[in-house]
Amino acid sequence: MVSSTSALDSSTLPPFVDAGEGRLMMALKFYELGRLSLGQAAELAGYTKRAFIDVLGHYCIPVVDYTADELAEADSLLDRAAA
Repeated sequence: MVSSTSALDSSTLPPFVDAGEGRLMMALKFYELGRLSLGQAAELAGYTKRAFIDVLGHYCIPVVDYTADELAEADSLLDRAAA
């Protein structure tokens, strides 16, 4: 479990970045890297999951990130299931 209160404090950030912005940026990056789940990242940033999804869109970070091979495999499975 990620504790948003102990993750950052203002003494560890540059003076132009407040703790809330630092937590949001950290949550976005760790989510993008796959280090945090959507729920964990939303909690760290202090958002609901729905609001965090909106923020991901604002920063052009995909909510779901499949490779082309994974999408082709899923498409193939759907084709076989429909037949």
